[in-house]
Amino acid sequence: MEALKRKIDTLQADFDASWAQIGVNQKISELHTQEKQLENPDIWKDNEEAQKIAKNASVNQNFVQPWQELQKKIMEIKDLINLSDNELSTEIEQQITEVQSEYDNLKKQLLFQGKYDNHSAILRLSAGVGGDDAQDFTQMLERMYLRWAENSGYQATVIERSPGENAGVKTSVIEVDGPFAYGKLQSENGVHRLVRLSPFNAESRETSFALVEVLPKIDTENEVKIDEKDLKIDVYRSGGHGGQSVNTTDSAVRITHIPTGITVAIQNERSQLQNREKALEILRSKLAQLQLEQHVDDINALRAGKSADWGSQIRNYVLHPYKLVKDTRTKYEEKDVNSVLDGKIDGFIGSYLEHTVLSN
Repeated sequence: MEALKRKIDTLQADFDASWAQIGVNQKISELHTQEKQLENPDIWKDNEEAQKIAKNASVNQNFVQPWQELQKKIMEIKDLINLSDNELSTEIEQQITEVQSEYDNLKKQLLFQGKYDNHSAILRLSAGVGGDDAQDFTQMLERMYLRWAENSGYQATVIERSPGENAGVKTSVIEVDGPFAYGKLQSENGVHRLVRLSPFNAESRETSFALVEVLPKIDTENEVKIDEKDLKIDVYRSGGHGGQSVNTTDSAVRITHIPTGITVAIQNERSQLQNREKALEILRSKLAQLQLEQHVDDINALRAGKSADWGSQIRNYVLHPYKLVKDTRTKYEEKDVNSVLDGKIDGFIGSYLEHTVLSN
């Protein structure tokens, strides 16, 4: 029994260190504050603000719950050791092994040490060279990320979408809400390339491209402060081809950040004010990503440019003449292309994280 006691004490010490390093107490404090806010009936007078707080509370709850449950299991095993004799040693050892496995999986979160790694994420998908094939490929990627989010327990919402004239989508903007969504999805940032027999061009072999931008979701103005004088805001009539709802008022909003030239346009929200707020949220996220890329702390020090640009691809999806998905940075590959396109991209995410950590 003494050996088991030493084993669980070591696990407890490691667990406590990880708990502190990842800031679980801070998240618990934030959650308690949010729960108290939601208990106040007055908060629901501003339904949009209340929904925002509820959403953030849900994200914090999903973050802290696994750590709290594991903490409880460790304490139960310690109590069991103190109250038991050697007859239960085999059962206790099995419980320690299971809890150790849970902890090993949970502490992977410690790989996420970037400034915004614990944030939710915004994905912006854009069709590139390849006509209908590229737009169809972009829609395939859209589905892939939505399925990945669903399978990973994240909440994913398409907040802006521009359908192609004949097939697929030209652009799609997806919010992925949950702990470490940005930390995980940053592996997807860049150009993706598809090689296949085209369903649009008499079964000829075609190569098409799509750009994936991954941005940390910035919910609060204080995280990324923007000077109003640096903004050019245009209002125009929303709607258009592809089944978009058409408003009879000028509710769509386009915001340009003059110093960097970054432009964000949103038209899918219900009002001009909501479109403006969503556009500002995405602009803050784009500026945060640009700060990371250019290694600057002050927005005023940013150079003109944009997050994720066209260049050499980060991943190849080959459906013909053979089947293979391969990351050009880590050399990680999967032969089951259908599973990858169905959202099973954790292997690529994990290999990128390990590659990034080892190279730093």
